[in-house]
Amino acid sequence: MKIAALSLLAVLALPAFAGTPGNMAPATALDRLMAGNQRFVAGESERPNQSVERRKEVAKGQKPIGIIVTCSDSRLSPELLFDQGLGDLFVVRNAGNTIEPRGMGSVEFAVKALGARLIMVVGHSKCGAVEGALAGGKLPGHIEDAVAPIRPAAKHAKGEGTARLNDAIRNNVRHVAGQLARDKDLQKMIASGEVKIVGATYDLESGKVEPVGK
Repeated sequence: MKIAALSLLAVLALPAFAGTPGNMAPATALDRLMAGNQRFVAGESERPNQSVERRKEVAKGQKPIGIIVTCSDSRLSPELLFDQGLGDLFVVRNAGNTIEPRGMGSVEFAVKALGARLIMVVGHSKCGAVEGALAGGKLPGHIEDAVAPIRPAAKHAKGEGTARLNDAIRNNVRHVAGQLARDKDLQKMIASGEVKIVGATYDLESGKVEPVGK
């Protein structure tokens, strides 16, 4: 345990890896991701940073341009939908794109050790985890553990049918973004604008990523 702690401290002390962007301004990173999504939607993906040379480059270290907190759904792959490549995105995934302690630790690590300055919470249409939270009743096994954090957001969803599901999905994105904004270790950086949190939803059919307002 002591060796592991020392290793983590060593990583936190590492200088930025010169071969990758790192410490990219949040607005610049967001523009790059949204431009990539536009290419993906149009079927014009460039598939950058996927060469053998890039693989060898990032094997030396990583400085992702942004952090994506999103769902484990197999139809949603951040590198594809944002048209990015190896070493570009630091991704935290679980069913329902929630942010529990281990996920929060991953985000803090990416900000403090890797220099990422944009945190993007991405929910998606037809999310089964959110549907489970809306359905009510305790779910079997550890599925309940995955869905339980979504229930507070689902509780306030409005409308019926698909409209209610979509509202719950957006509420969940806002809820997770709020949890990140209240993280004690990131609050100062967020308040100063050095780190930016953005909420968004991804439409499975169109491929489009759209912002979620507060």
